[in-house]
Amino acid sequence: MGEFTFTKMHTLGNNYIYVNLFNESIAEEDLTSTAVSIANVHTGIGSDGLILICPSTEADVKMRIFNSDGSEAENCGNGLRCVSKYVYDNKIVNKERFTIETLSGIVQVHVHTQGNQFLEVTINMRKPKLRRKDIPMLGFEQNEVVAEPITFGSNTYTATLVSMGNPHIIFYVDDIEKAPLTTLGPIVETDSRFPNGINVGFVQILNETELQYRVWERGSGVTQGCGTGACATVVASILNNYMKKNTLVTVHLAGGDLKISWTEEGDVFMTGCAHTICKGTYYYKIN
Repeated sequence: MGEFTFTKMHTLGNNYIYVNLFNESIAEEDLTSTAVSIANVHTGIGSDGLILICPSTEADVKMRIFNSDGSEAENCGNGLRCVSKYVYDNKIVNKERFTIETLSGIVQVHVHTQGNQFLEVTINMRKPKLRRKDIPMLGFEQNEVVAEPITFGSNTYTATLVSMGNPHIIFYVDDIEKAPLTTLGPIVETDSRFPNGINVGFVQILNETELQYRVWERGSGVTQGCGTGACATVVASILNNYMKKNTLVTVHLAGGDLKISWTEEGDVFMTGCAHTICKGTYYYKIN
């Protein structure tokens, strides 16, 4: 039997179990099974997955993300915000501007504080990738997919694809409450044209600075929020001429709001909060 201390955190209701590998250890071969078992609401703690806060040779800290099905993800916007709060609150970093290494690259972080208390954080999510090969989607690898008809089953939908270090497909709907989240979501996520799977987002445009967004996350299903998805949605909405660059867009998710902007220089910035839920010790079976 193994054990480690954990912190459960959420932002926008998207909750993960965070483990500080500066102090704790989990064997590499146990990570997938631990992520699955820890996420189980009946026999584990219950979460959208497991996030590890690790030492890094390239940045101030490193983040690894495991979905509730045990798969490892390239990036997670909500996870980045929680990691930012954790390392600042626990003095792993002693500055308000620092870097976090992810599987998709290094991001820059700016923690906003009041009296040394964490308020929210702005993260430079870097430049989006738009070519099919960068999503990836099989087909004409150099082409971008913007407002392109794509058939799933017997129905054709208009879709836009964006990678924020992880893959997103965006569909526009007239009423977010009627979006086929649980029906179309799992079909698209596992479509063979997306060899790494894909996050499936549905968007209702409210005006030039606001939109509604719901998501079926790859490896986790329906979640209350997705930070990289919110970024991808704003990029897609600008590409589809619903919005303009250098505009601060409010993205309304099921769990709350994020502020997103895509600058003329090409970087996407995300601002939002993060919250600690509880701390404890988890006991797990060693493989």
